[in-house]
Amino acid sequence: SCLWKGLAMSRDVIVLGGGIVGVATAIHLAKRGRSVLLVDRREPGRETSYGNAGIIQREGVRPRTFPRDIASIVRVAQNQSTDARYSLSVLPELAGPLFRYWLESEPERYKRTVAEYAPLIGRSIETHAELIEEAGAEDLIVRKGWISAFRTSEVLEREVAAAEGDRRDYGINFAALDGAALKAAEPNIQIEMAGGIHWLDPWTVTDPGALVSAYADLFTTLGGTIAVGDAATLEQWQTGWSVRTNDGIETARDVVIALGAWSREATAKLGYSLPLFVKRGYHMHYGDKGGTVLNHCMLDAEGGYMLAPMRKGIRITTGAEFSPRDAEPTPIQLERAERTARKLLPLGARVDPQPWMGSRPCTPDMKPIIGAAPRHSNLWFGFGHAHHGFTLGPVTGKLLAQAITGETPEVALAPFSAARFL
Repeated sequence: SCLWKGLAMSRDVIVLGGGIVGVATAIHLAKRGRSVLLVDRREPGRETSYGNAGIIQREGVRPRTFPRDIASIVRVAQNQSTDARYSLSVLPELAGPLFRYWLESEPERYKRTVAEYAPLIGRSIETHAELIEEAGAEDLIVRKGWISAFRTSEVLEREVAAAEGDRRDYGINFAALDGAALKAAEPNIQIEMAGGIHWLDPWTVTDPGALVSAYADLFTTLGGTIAVGDAATLEQWQTGWSVRTNDGIETARDVVIALGAWSREATAKLGYSLPLFVKRGYHMHYGDKGGTVLNHCMLDAEGGYMLAPMRKGIRITTGAEFSPRDAEPTPIQLERAERTARKLLPLGARVDPQPWMGSRPCTPDMKPIIGAAPRHSNLWFGFGHAHHGFTLGPVTGKLLAQAITGETPEVALAPFSAARFL
């Protein structure tokens, strides 16, 4: 390494991670005149950004809490539900983060989290809209919201009451649907449902991976460079950072770690012990059956899975699996979800040769880690978005680019600093 420590830096910024957060960060830095290298081990948008339900969740001001009522905890502990499943082998490692997750889900703490989280969600549509227009990706976007569907009136009433609070506090727009209105919106539903909530503000995407690819193409048209490389080779030197790529060693004054579920290893190497954990998820596409149409993305709230109309077919996405990130796939939740979904909606045969699996990067307080690293100069973090990485990628990228280039970020980053865990 002494051979290159005297070399001039080849870039202004290196962004590690080709998911939606890294790509959006790279775009916003390039738009501010920075020379940017985006580094990943594979092409952009192939990991977690590829496999979600494709919703830009403007309504999602409330991140998912850890259950605090006894009935829900017992249900999860039995390990038979579709929305949450765990591997026994990972529990010792997760005990600390999950206990803090439980603590942070206490109502008063959670209220503060939502208040800090809401400004990010509030900018989700506008920051995506900017990139969608510039990337020429309008053909991927559907602007008719999505639906939470409920099987029982008790749950429906509780959730509508919560939505009323979010409309009052955060300007969330929705329409409450009774059973007949839900059936009118989704005529192919085969069973009687209590009703639903039609979230009116969100946009949906018919191919999330293609949208990230379009954003990556926008980055290159802005003069950015994409390289295949290994984040594990990141090193600090005199006045900046270096990383090895297939094209050789690249150097830059600033580096952004936006590696999603792989961020813990990269930050641990630099001395940060962050309580990141993963929730794995699965998806599968299905053909239609006799002309089945799904008009909206639809959450079967009590079934614990999402149905999403995609280019490839109707996609089922699962809830959370607490398992080691790199363990062999165990798509038990997908099989449970498929059995339930086939009763709800006529689904054709599986389209994909095998289930897709991805890993959501999570923090115990349900907020992402965004901003300057506490112990290093010119090191920046952007990860830990859990279920909202696709939603929050562009706003995270914009905030990081503002901070890196000396602008005042339009959302204060203090609540998202890694310092809260150190």
